[in-house]
Amino acid sequence: MSEQPISKLSSNKWRGYVLNVLVIVVVVAGIRLWQQRDMANGVAPELKGVTLEQAIYSLPAHPTKPMLVHFWATWCPICRTEQGNIAAIARDYPNTITVAMNSGLSNEVKQYMKDQGIDFPTVNDPDGTLSAAWGVHAVPASFIVAPNGKIEFVEVGYTTELGLRFRLWWAQNI
Repeated sequence: MSEQPISKLSSNKWRGYVLNVLVIVVVVAGIRLWQQRDMANGVAPELKGVTLEQAIYSLPAHPTKPMLVHFWATWCPICRTEQGNIAAIARDYPNTITVAMNSGLSNEVKQYMKDQGIDFPTVNDPDGTLSAAWGVHAVPASFIVAPNGKIEFVEVGYTTELGLRFRLWWAQNI
């Protein structure tokens, strides 16, 4: 029985690892493309509503600074994991607005936020009308709107605070 040299076995092993990583990257990219298939791009759609604090909100057509428009839901475990990141961004970027998608009545969403200790500005979207206008099918979903009024970045799923801050910075410098 002939033995293969150790270097050839090692090479085959690494080739297998690389192939596995490549397959995973392709699958993840495919899922992301599918999740973002109908999401808004280009000029940001209209976003009007009443915040949980009863203030009338309207997304500016040309914000002075980049904006984070973040869709989330009370029933979403990933949103719950990410809510600290969004709260930190909202403290530093007062032009952040969040939309609670299909999460119940405003008083229920407000109670959820109180129980969770979060206080970012939120417009309730109990029937999914706003979410549909932005093409949001899955939450969490984040949009970065540049000062020119165009959507520069779209993310579906968990996003780090650092990642969002970088995208906001980048949109300011475009």
